[in-house]
Amino acid sequence: MVNLSKVELTKKGQSINLTKSNTQSIGEILVNLNWNQQTKNSGGFFSALFGKGNAGVDLDLGCLYELKNGEKGCVQALGNSFGSFRGVPYMELDGDDRTGAVSGGENLRINGNKIQDIKRVLVYSFIYEGVANWSQADGIVTIKYPSGPDIEVKLDEHRNGKIMCAIAMIENVKNETFKVQRLVEYFNGHQDMDRAYGWGMKWVAGRK
Repeated sequence: MVNLSKVELTKKGQSINLTKSNTQSIGEILVNLNWNQQTKNSGGFFSALFGKGNAGVDLDLGCLYELKNGEKGCVQALGNSFGSFRGVPYMELDGDDRTGAVSGGENLRINGNKIQDIKRVLVYSFIYEGVANWSQADGIVTIKYPSGPDIEVKLDEHRNGKIMCAIAMIENVKNETFKVQRLVEYFNGHQDMDRAYGWGMKWVAGRK
């Protein structure tokens, strides 16, 4: 049986357009990142007590954006660039889950009512702490919006050793809807990913 409440983008380049009713705009688009921390405290009780165990992987959710007026930027916890939902750039990161144990994961909210102002959004994740082991993290991104099925992109094509994963591209289609395309491409960092998708931004080291 086909699950009409969920669409999985399983192949690189596969895409789907968001749907909307005739009486509604797209509304809020919620991009959720969740992963399995799989904490391993190999040092036993005292290592766990004093925090010396292997704390697993910390994934961060973020995005590059390009607006119709040519403005470009990023929204991410690193550098405290959390964005704004109602104001420019019309997308906002809700928080930073440092453990992967929070059931809600990390959420990026995109204001679909401002579609005429948004050209494209590149959703990505990067490993802020821990070994670059994507197969251990078992990450999944779910895109939710009011008038259509959830869209899932699983980070199941692993390139361990690279800290950055470009997950999905969200592109404006004639100011009417957004196209969501699966990417799941891995990079050594922000600058390499930027170059691959032609953003042309300048990058400096940041912290959170």
